[in-house]
Amino acid sequence: MLKKQLLLTSFIALSLSSGFAVAKVSEAEANKLGAELTPLGGIKAANADGSIPAWDGGITKVPAGYKPGDFHPDPYPEDKVLFEITSENYKQYGEFLSDGQKKLFETYPSTFKMPVYPSRRSASSPQFVYDETKINALKAELIEGGNGVKNAAIGIPFPMPQSGIEAIWNHILRYRGEKVQRFGGQAAPTASGDYNIIGFDDFLLQKYSAKDATREKLLEDNVISKFMQEVTSPARLAGTVLLVHETMDQIREPRKAWTYNTGQRKVLAAPNIAYDAPGTAADGLRTTDDFDMFNGAPDRYNWELKGQKEMYVAYNNYKLHSNNIKYSDILKPGHINPDYTRFEKHRVWVVEANLKPEFRHIYQKRVFFIDEDSWQIQVADMYDNRNELYRVAVAHGVNYYEVPTQWSTVDVYYDLNSRRYLALGLDNEESMYKFDVSLDDGDFTPQALRRKGKR
Repeated sequence: MLKKQLLLTSFIALSLSSGFAVAKVSEAEANKLGAELTPLGGIKAANADGSIPAWDGGITKVPAGYKPGDFHPDPYPEDKVLFEITSENYKQYGEFLSDGQKKLFETYPSTFKMPVYPSRRSASSPQFVYDETKINALKAELIEGGNGVKNAAIGIPFPMPQSGIEAIWNHILRYRGEKVQRFGGQAAPTASGDYNIIGFDDFLLQKYSAKDATREKLLEDNVISKFMQEVTSPARLAGTVLLVHETMDQIREPRKAWTYNTGQRKVLAAPNIAYDAPGTAADGLRTTDDFDMFNGAPDRYNWELKGQKEMYVAYNNYKLHSNNIKYSDILKPGHINPDYTRFEKHRVWVVEANLKPEFRHIYQKRVFFIDEDSWQIQVADMYDNRNELYRVAVAHGVNYYEVPTQWSTVDVYYDLNSRRYLALGLDNEESMYKFDVSLDDGDFTPQALRRKGKR
């Protein structure tokens, strides 16, 4: 009996360290979802000292007076700052910070701070997402090499992850609505604080998340999502359009991408829009696979699930999301204005990705800190080929409670070498996202790309 236990322990350890494990769980394990675990696999109970409360369903109704299309009023307007973490005291909170967060205090000692508020476990999803997550727990599997998922639909594929690659697929496939139009842009301030706004209109057709999605149809069509991004400003870039079809089985068929360039006035296949290719108009401050904190094929890395920890992360950032402030209020030299940020203590999954010897990428190592309640990556620490901290990405989340879905309002990518940053998702001076826009497959073809680019 002891020998069998040792063999089982060795197998589990090997599975976790190598990044591959049997994905399915037993029915008894799956029945923990919605009981001692949240429906998406988080720990429902509060932490030992109560600084992280129990999850009670998150936000389940919209505030009085809110209607779709409005900016989202803060559901916690009475909350006050408990304390601030600064360069003078950050070491006493070190166990709750990532190495990248600590580096920001060291890089900007006189200006960077984290205002810490009461923790609100506001993340929520529709009931059909919860229902499908439980089915996924019993059925979902990784495909060859972990470069895709099968027998999953709509919900989180691996709510009880047994490997780092499963956890990262949870982030990639998390629910963010079905048909979405996003208005906004990005800015990359210089070291002195000067910036230009690059405007975007994004269109997303989330095939995996559609209410009528089936495991069989997803396997047959092999498409997770379709994404189109049109540059709207400045004039010299306006009309440039990107189209991406993201696949579910990336061994069978890798990502497809096309671009329309106003100068060439033609649609071109763009197979190189992946991995560490520079992000669109990002001034070299993020890679393509940095978008949404991580996206695309995970095949260049070995993924290790390091476990869970408690951490201060940017959560319920409704003040930063507000249309009562301007971009100039947010964008400051070195980092965004911390007075508009909100940090809370939450439990996160820690996933470490190390570059495989046979591949190249500007990031040798990446460490992701993933919210247990939503599977949104909250923080990403990126290391260069000397194994030194290179960049730190922070997702400032809110619950878009008309859906509902937990998603970021602004993602900020800090480059520690240039002392610059990219703020992506700025929308304070734009219209609010539409989660009920009419979109179909015909809007996401190379022909549609050409029509949109010529307008």
